[in-house]
Amino acid sequence: MPQTILIVDDEKRLVSLVQSYLMQEGYRVFTAYNGKDALPIAQKEKPDLIILDIMMPEMNGYDFMRTHRAEADTPIIMLTAKVEDDDKVIGLELGADDYVTKPFKPRELMARVRNVLRRTGKTEAKAKTLRAGEITVNRDSREVLVVDRSIDLTPSEFDLLTALMATPGRVFSRLDLLDVIQGVRYEGYERTIDTHVKNLRAKIEDDPRKPRYIETVYGVGYRLNKG
Repeated sequence: MPQTILIVDDEKRLVSLVQSYLMQEGYRVFTAYNGKDALPIAQKEKPDLIILDIMMPEMNGYDFMRTHRAEADTPIIMLTAKVEDDDKVIGLELGADDYVTKPFKPRELMARVRNVLRRTGKTEAKAKTLRAGEITVNRDSREVLVVDRSIDLTPSEFDLLTALMATPGRVFSRLDLLDVIQGVRYEGYERTIDTHVKNLRAKIEDDPRKPRYIETVYGVGYRLNKG
């Protein structure tokens, strides 16, 4: 059973990005954009970890922690744009297990998630195998099969394909995919994603000119069709 993580932040683009990373890692993810909406989700879904912004409308992260801690001892990672030590101390005293200062690299947050889950005695659950149509990806061995044929991918192509397969149907912008393969966004190089996609299609598609799996969403980016 995949572990459940709740993301609570009022920056919808950030929530979407973090959600895609977590789902790529095999977690079950729920989202909310303020503490008030997050409380009933936490009560119902009983997440294994909460990623929590501090400054939000309706109910901020501090008030959420005060209320939630009266009901559960869920591990919490704070997201904060503040750098004052006092703000971090308040969060830690209220029961946060770790904090990440914005802006941050998604891969840093993923490492914090794994560390907190390990430290709090949780066993990380991660689906080793992804499938879409005739494509099979094994994360551990980094092996990719199309039908029964082994496909050699570059590290960037493998990371890109894994991200798309972990969340089929979700549209990724070029910047999102750059973040996946590099860990940080380089806007000046976002068109390099088109080259990676072109090369990837040539390796996994029967007809790269009429792709079955990696679809272009014009004006936005790409998404995976399960085939």
